[in-house]
Amino acid sequence: MIDQLLRTPFTDLVGVRHPVVQTGMGWVSGPRLVSGTANAGGLGILASATMTFAELEQAIIEVKGRTDQPFGVNLRADAADAGDRCQLLIDHGVKVASFALAPKPELIARLKEHGIVVMPSIGAAKHAVKVASWGADAVMVQGGEGGGHTGPVPTTLLLPTVLDAVDIPVVAAGGFFDGRGLAAALSYGAAGVGMGTRFLLTQDSAVPDAVKRLYLERGLTDTVVTAKVDGMPHRMLRTDLVEELEESSAVKRLGPTMRRTLEFKRTSGMSWLGLAKDGRAMRKAQGRTLAQMALAANTPMMLKAGLVDGDTDAGVLASGQVVGVIDDLPTCEELIDRIVRRAADELRRASSYVL
Repeated sequence: MIDQLLRTPFTDLVGVRHPVVQTGMGWVSGPRLVSGTANAGGLGILASATMTFAELEQAIIEVKGRTDQPFGVNLRADAADAGDRCQLLIDHGVKVASFALAPKPELIARLKEHGIVVMPSIGAAKHAVKVASWGADAVMVQGGEGGGHTGPVPTTLLLPTVLDAVDIPVVAAGGFFDGRGLAAALSYGAAGVGMGTRFLLTQDSAVPDAVKRLYLERGLTDTVVTAKVDGMPHRMLRTDLVEELEESSAVKRLGPTMRRTLEFKRTSGMSWLGLAKDGRAMRKAQGRTLAQMALAANTPMMLKAGLVDGDTDAGVLASGQVVGVIDDLPTCEELIDRIVRRAADELRRASSYVL
């Protein structure tokens, strides 16, 4: 385990040794991966959207039992119980609250009052400006290369616009996997990088080994962005199932969608009223149509089938384009050590060009 080689506004803000963030991936970012990242000096983020309230509390307790280093929890700002989950973070002294959507100003203020760093994920400069004006401490910006829900603009174009728009620490995500990427992001002016697929493909990830091998076999052109899973653009591995979804009609997908909605209701412990409230929140916050709302429960259950159960015939596999350049399964410590060492070397090399 290496000492701190790079100090940035993000490492100062959060109290981690290295400016590397393991993003909150549903069904993937559990206690083992999060604590492995934290112990290696990065910021691990628990993914709570696929957890019940009780499961989230247990996961936080488990992470605290595995590490004494800072870690975060990713929350859905539009969830019906978002306030209760934020209180859970307060009660357990979690260091960072990250959000997939912009939390309300009063929620940000409440978290900050208890010393919790608030870091929403954003996809446009105007969104960064908004959350910064509401008091967010930092933002994570993901370019189109990233896995999961993503936008059309690549990181190399999106990142500069965000950096020009706000003066809070910016963590760059989408397309990062090694020290060269971290050095490039810091050179742009970012304060760190966020990585999902790269951390999924580590020994500390609980994803089944057979599924990891499937990822490692893929190339740079083996991902696709589709809206056929939940109505929103979603980058994932090309599989036979994804190809079928791309070619199928809405009517053909209706039956499986309803079955997965029922399964998600059972798994999450949510009531029909809770599902309805979440649906209304999605429609208001994200502008989803009724059809997109009906598809929303597809994502967690299809991801679970692929990433937890290892059933790629029934499940999907979220992935960034970097899957095509990853060929090993290091531990979190090995991964972060080599990324930080390489980044420091690259920055020293680049500085030699300055007259």
